Formats: sequence, C-alpha cells, structure tokens
Amino acid sequence: MSRETCINILLALLLLAVPVAAAELGEPFYVTLATRVAILALAAVGLNIALGLGGLVSFGHAAFFGIGGYVAGILASHAFEMSPLVFGIEGTTSMPVIWLTAIMIAGLVALPIGAISLRTTGVYFIMITLAFAQMIYYFAESWPTYGGADGLSIIMRNQFPGVNTARPLPYFLICYCLLIAGLGLYWLLQGSRFGLALQTARQNAIRLSSVGIAPFGIRLTAFVISAMVVGLAGALFADLNKFVSPSMLSWHMSGELIVLIILGGKGRLFGPVAGAAVYVLFEFALGGLTERWQFFLGLVLLGVVLFARGGLLGLLAGKARHD
Repeated sequence: MSRETCINILLALLLLAVPVAAAELGEPFYVTLATRVAILALAAVGLNIALGLGGLVSFGHAAFFGIGGYVAGILASHAFEMSPLVFGIEGTTSMPVIWLTAIMIAGLVALPIGAISLRTTGVYFIMITLAFAQMIYYFAESWPTYGGADGLSIIMRNQFPGVNTARPLPYFLICYCLLIAGLGLYWLLQGSRFGLALQTARQNAIRLSSVGIAPFGIRLTAFVISAMVVGLAGALFADLNKFVSPSMLSWHMSGELIVLIILGGKGRLFGPVAGAAVYVLFEFALGGLTERWQFFLGLVLLGVVLFARGGLLGLLAGKARHD
C-alpha cells in the first residue's frame, strides 16, 4: 500500500469520525462544518475531472454549481406552495428526484457550453467559460420569480426516504456517501481507457489524434461529466443552507473550487478533500478574528504553488506521475 493511499484512507476516516464524535458530544455546529467540507469537496472532485485529468482550466463551473442549487430551491418552493412548475409538472421535496434533475440539467447546459468553449484553448478557454457563467449569473440575478438578487429560501430541508434529513448527522452521512461515490467515479475514470485518453489529450492532443481518437469528443465528455457532479454538489449545498442565491453562480465560486484543487493537489484522488478541509478550517478559525482571513489563505496558497506543486497531498505523499 502506497503512502498516498494510506493518507487517503486517513482523510476519509477523519472526515467521518469528526462529525460522528461531534454529534455524540452535542456539537451540531461541527457536524455542519464537516458537511460543508464534504459538499465543497464533491464539487471540487467534479471540477478535478476536467482540470486534473483533462487540464481544462474552467472558470465557469460555478454555473453548474448554481444550477444544481436553483433546481433544489425551485422544485422545493413549488412543492411547498403546491403550484405547478411548467406544463403541469409539480415540484418535489424528494432528494433523489432533485439530484437526478440537477445532474441532468447541469449536463444539458454543459453540453453546448463545452461544445463552444472547447473550440478554444488556453486563456481563451478560461475567458469563454467565465463569460458563460456570468451570463447565467446575471440571468438569475434578474429573475424576480425566484428571488432575483435576494435569492430563494428553502422552507424545509428536502427529504430522503427513511432518513430524518433535518438532523445534522444524517444529512452529513448522505453527503459523505455521495462524496465517496464521486471519488469512486473519479478513480474509475482515472484508470479507464477513457481517462487515459483524456490525460493523453492534456499532454499531447496531436499524438492522441494520430491513433484515431478525437480529443474534442473526449474533452467534451469529461466536461459534461464534470458539470454533472458539480451540479449534484450544488443541490446539496442549497439544502445545507436552506437557501440559494446568485452568489452560487458567481466567478468567485469558480475560483474557490480551483483553489481547493490547487491546495489539495491537482489530479490527486483526495486532493479536493484535503483542499476543502483546509479552506473550511481557515474560514472557521480565522473568519471570527478578521474579515480578511482570505489574506492568510492566500499566503498558504502562494506557498503551495511555489514549493509544493503537488499540493498538500504531494507534500505529504511525494510526487505523482503527473506532477
């Protein structure tokens, strides 16, 4: 067993043990913090499929995160008001239905965005994904039906069969299981022929084309899968906060997800988990002391970029093949 595998197992156990212990000690706030870590880590896992495996630096994934959140909020609000959505379709508070809807809509939106954006490379790809995300952001901000700039409240947390989702620990366990599933998907993709082709497209697209595989189709598929995972995380995030707003769609959110990956380790299986844990801990520990806690996070990020290109996991586990 490699050192990185041991560290991954330790991170998974720690993320599970801390909220369970906090719940036993009657500290639901720490359970909520761990839930936030799990959800942000899941979103970063989704982006890591495009960025870590495919080298696609997208500043537009906040669009899919926000879409997932709005799907959860809109379906829940129509279910609470008992009003039809469109064409007589009713709202719902069923988490599995909301998750499936969020995944499908995020994927459908990502398909044309990816098809257009992937015709560019480098800084042009970054800017065009940012432009699409900002278009969706301003649309949500000017959409008065669902709160506009004020956002949309979710009266009650949505429901999962057989689970009391209003309690912090059961909801954390749901998010934790979905995070493990997301990590499993990343692991399967990374070792599959599709994942190898995607990594080859990142390193040398011409060589991939020479063996009869079109890089565009591989990258577009990865982009859509990535968006679907991020959309699922957005639905969970909206349920956690019982609120969704255009801030979930802003470029700041895209930047946060990229920061999580860089902190933890780009292309590392548990890199997003480590990055999300560090980010939330900084936010909690320093947020109460100063409004400028991001300054200290920036110093850590600067140190990682300069001295630990493999992120925190690279610092602890050593270099991977792609570092």
